[in-house]
Amino acid sequence: MILEILEDAAIDTIKLLPFLFITYLIMEYIEHKMSEKTKNTIQKSGKWGPLLGGIVGIIPQCGFSASATNLYAARVISLGTLFAVYLSTSDEMLPIFISEAVPLTTIIKILAIKFIIAIFCGFVIDFILRKKNKEKENEGAQIEHFCEHEHCHCEKDGILKSSIKHTLNILIFIFIITLVINGIVEFVGEDNIANFVGNHEVLGPVVAGLVGLIPNCAASVIISNLYIQNIISGASLIAGLLTGAGVGLIVLFRTNKNIKENIKIVFMLYGIGVVSGILLQITGIVI
Repeated sequence: MILEILEDAAIDTIKLLPFLFITYLIMEYIEHKMSEKTKNTIQKSGKWGPLLGGIVGIIPQCGFSASATNLYAARVISLGTLFAVYLSTSDEMLPIFISEAVPLTTIIKILAIKFIIAIFCGFVIDFILRKKNKEKENEGAQIEHFCEHEHCHCEKDGILKSSIKHTLNILIFIFIITLVINGIVEFVGEDNIANFVGNHEVLGPVVAGLVGLIPNCAASVIISNLYIQNIISGASLIAGLLTGAGVGLIVLFRTNKNIKENIKIVFMLYGIGVVSGILLQITGIVI
């Protein structure tokens, strides 16, 4: 049984290789072409920051949540804009879904739901903060680039080399996670797991939201694979993807010196993700 699980995980992973590589190659090209323009645009966005933050978060770019976090730590962008980026970004979901041939309509629906939630929450947060007059500008702060150091080394290595690194790193993650999931499904039973999670409208989003908080691409890999294998619902998927800010949370605690604020941001992010997932579950919106 163990050999069969290993073999299945290896086959499932290897099949994704060409699709992942092509997807990452395209994403790297977009990153190189748009990175600086995106940062400059979002810095000048003003009150429209959450809208632009939601848009650039949806566009697959290397570690943009880390760059946005750094801009917020320097108070160049608002907290609402930061949340819009966090909530809209999907980390590794898009390449995994493309490589697994998930229907385009499903992908668009997921991205659209995340985008709407992201900009709505972003504008609400900024509105509340303006009312309370808690936002202070600090335009002269130093802005560093964390994408290169924390996540992808994309500018240093070039498009091709960076694409290969991304592909191999994610393939390793996918193999390990697929192996674990296949093992659990084999021993516990897919129907038992699906019934346990699916029959609890609150449990699925709560657990998925916690997984999403893992400050690593493994979070989106786990959540995406669970959804593809029909172990979690679309509502739980949304909850996990909303809380998944990638390495952004690591950068937040490194660059923003206000620890209490950082903790509040994490709790707010988790709360938005879980509540959104539960509402989607209750309303019966199919994803």
